This record gives sequence, C-alpha cells and structure tokens, in this order.
Amino acid sequence: MEFENRLEGGVTVVLFKGLRMDAAAAPLFKSNMVDLIHQGAKRFVLDLAAVDFMDSSGLASLMSSMKTLGGAGEIAVCCLSEKVRKLFAITRLDRGVFRIFGTTAEAVAALSAAPTPD
Repeated sequence: MEFENRLEGGVTVVLFKGLRMDAAAAPLFKSNMVDLIHQGAKRFVLDLAAVDFMDSSGLASLMSSMKTLGGAGEIAVCCLSEKVRKLFAITRLDRGVFRIFGTTAEAVAALSAAPTPD
C-alpha cells in the first residue's frame, strides 16, 4: 500500500493510494502511524477515497494506531467508499471510535477546531 502524509492546519492527513487495506498493507500503515505519533503528531485524518476493500487486518491497524495514541489524540476518517462505510457501521467503529467525514477538508476543519489533546 502506498500513501502520503501531509500537514494541514495542524492535522496530519494520511492519503491512502492503494485499493486494499488488508493483511499485506496493514503492517506498513501501522509502522507509518507509529513513526508519525513518535514524531509528535496527535491529530490524524485518514483519507480512504482510493480504498475499495478493507478486512479485519486493516481495521486492526486502525485500532492499533488509536491505542498508540493512548487517548492523547484523535483519528478521523473520510471519503469512504460504500463498502468501507458499511464495514465501519457493521463493526460499530462509526459510533464513538472514529469520526467519519465526507471530505478531507471537513475532517481537517473539525480536528483543527478541537481543543489540543494532552
């Protein structure tokens, strides 16, 4: 899986460029997130527009990133395909775990306006 990281308004945007977030892609994503968190990033928007498939490994890598933040930050997701949106709904990760936005701009604006995590 390829992705790019960029900073927008104090929020780290991670843009996924691959079609699949699965067992092959999850370790690279987790490693990227751990590196960013250790560098001090606390607010993330994951732009999943290109992702058409996500399995339990992909979900586990997202949850692992939340655990690495240890409550001292936030991860929002945006631009979900219908398949990925259904997965978030089925697993109830759209209810209090990850905030979901329609666009990257909406997600960045919401996280930028939030109080700074400790």
